[in-house]
Amino acid sequence: MTSMSKPFIDKHLPKNKLGLSVRNYEGVMSTLCAGCGHDSVTAALVQAFWELDLAPESAAKVSGIGCSSKTTAYFMGQSHGINCVHGRMPSVATGANAANGDLNYIGISGDGDSLSIGFGQFAHSIRRNLNMLYILENNGVYGLTKGQFSAAADYGSKSKKGIENDQMPIDPCVQALTLGAGFVARAFSGDKTQLVPLIKAGLKHKGFALIDVISPCVTFNDHKGSTKSYAHTYKYYHPLVHTDFVAHADEVTGSYDKDGAMRVTMQDGGELFLRKTESDYDPRDRAQAIETLLMNKSEGEIRTGLLYLNSDLPDMQAANKLPKIPLNQVPYESLTPGKAALAKLQARYR
Repeated sequence: MTSMSKPFIDKHLPKNKLGLSVRNYEGVMSTLCAGCGHDSVTAALVQAFWELDLAPESAAKVSGIGCSSKTTAYFMGQSHGINCVHGRMPSVATGANAANGDLNYIGISGDGDSLSIGFGQFAHSIRRNLNMLYILENNGVYGLTKGQFSAAADYGSKSKKGIENDQMPIDPCVQALTLGAGFVARAFSGDKTQLVPLIKAGLKHKGFALIDVISPCVTFNDHKGSTKSYAHTYKYYHPLVHTDFVAHADEVTGSYDKDGAMRVTMQDGGELFLRKTESDYDPRDRAQAIETLLMNKSEGEIRTGLLYLNSDLPDMQAANKLPKIPLNQVPYESLTPGKAALAKLQARYR
C-alpha cells in the first residue's frame, strides 16, 4: 500500500485538531461523469475524516473494480490504498487487517463488485466481523460496461433502452443483517447531512460496518423507469432514524428519552445520537430491521438511516486472539523462534 499524492496546505481554510484542512483529505481530481452520485460520497468521506481528526496516514483504502472502486483515488491522497482484482477486495482487506489492525480500514465497492462476482467475499467478511467500514455505492448498473443491470437492480425497473429487469434483486442490507453484521445502514448520496454522521459512526464501530449508498448513475440509470434515479430516490427515500455522531463524549445513556432520542456509546467513547422518525422502530432489533426493509420494499419506499446497531460483537482481531502488535512492528527474533518452536507447532496437527 502506497501514498498517492503530496499534502496540500491552505492557510485560509478551517483546521481540525491535527492542524489540517479538508484539502489535506482530498485526492486526485475525479474522472467520473459530472453529477455522479459517487463524487458526493467522496465529499462525505473527506468531511467525515476531517471532522473526526483522523490522520490520513492512519487509513487504509481498499477497493475492487468498477466506477465505485475508483473512489479511493479521490480522497485522502496521503493514506494507504490498493485496487484489487474484481470482487476480491474483502480478502485483501482481511489479510491487511490481520497483519495490522491499527489502521482505519475503508472498503469501497459497488453493487456489481460486491453482489455478483464478489458476493461470497462480501458474505465472509461480514461473518468474520472484519473491522472495517464497507461502503457499497449502489446504482443498479454496470456503469463501466454500458449500463447492464446489476444484481441490485429492482424487479420491473427499466434500463436506459427500455428493457425491463425480470430478475429479483439482492438487497445488501438484508444480506448483512441475516449474516450477523453489527452495523447496517442505508443512505442516499444526495443527502450529505445524513451520510456524513453515518460514515463517522461506521469508522468508529468496532467490527464490520456496512453503508449501502444509493448513488445514481447519471449516464445509464437516471431516467424515467429507473428505481435508482435521482428523481425516484428523492421521491421515495424515507429516513427511519436521524443520526448524529459526537466523538469522545463522557455522559452515556442507553434508552430513548421522551422526545424519541437515544444515545449509544461507541467503543472509543464517542456517541451516536439517534432520533426515531417512527415511534415503533428500534435500530437495536435485528428482526424488526429485516422485516421493515422487506415490508417497505414492496411498497416502493427506500428506508434509510442506521437500520441496525450492535456494538457488543467481537471483531475478527478479538475473536481470533490476534496479536495487538502490527506484524511490521514484531521483533525479528519473535518472527524466527527456531526449529524447536516449529516442531512443537507441527506436533499440534498430527
